[in-house]
Amino acid sequence: MANDEYDPPLYRQSSTARPPFPPAPNGATVLTLVVLVVLIGDSGVGKSNLLSRFTRNEFNLDSKSTIGVEFATRSIQVDSKTIKAPIWDTAGQERYRAITSAYYRGAVGALLVYDISKHQTYENVTRWLKELRDHADANIVIMLVGNKSDLRHLRAVPTEEAKAFASENHLSFIETSALDASNVELAFQNILTEIYRIVSSKALDSGDGAQATIGAGTNISLSKPADDEASKSGKCC
Repeated sequence: MANDEYDPPLYRQSSTARPPFPPAPNGATVLTLVVLVVLIGDSGVGKSNLLSRFTRNEFNLDSKSTIGVEFATRSIQVDSKTIKAPIWDTAGQERYRAITSAYYRGAVGALLVYDISKHQTYENVTRWLKELRDHADANIVIMLVGNKSDLRHLRAVPTEEAKAFASENHLSFIETSALDASNVELAFQNILTEIYRIVSSKALDSGDGAQATIGAGTNISLSKPADDEASKSGKCC
């Protein structure tokens, strides 16, 4: 199959996937927002450990470069709503680019990661951003993430420089450390909350409180939240 015909699974929530959740006593319904988020950036910047830290609170010093695409899922609560996020960790190597770029099309959020101790990974952010915007939905929410903030003594990318780049390109920005867990939870919480706010706003504007969409891979649907599915993981390719 040609690469441009490849459609990755979007892990959408459908109204027929499981029985609807019983209405709350006051007549309110339970809303679940399912969104696809991708981690992109050069190989070795710590994408896999950001994913494992957020979904399983684990860090692997011997983490190997991702081959193809790996994923894990975690759900959070925002305004009493369940946000379920399949998060795809894409390979940074050039030879996997055709595979990984296919996953951009279904994504509604992206964490664009660089290593604060390696300026080249920051310089390559421009290329990653262009590739993302060429393939992803125009409304994708993007966060620039300076990872490995624990290596402050080796810092090669000034925080203010990265902040300015993020501002110029309409990105949110945060520095994290998967090693010591600094700001990892906050980074994912912030981007998922921003996506939720956008979807909620669209639902209000359309007058449809039960269903709204953003991009190709997400929807709000009336469904029972997954039974304690705080974390699932798997691999592809």
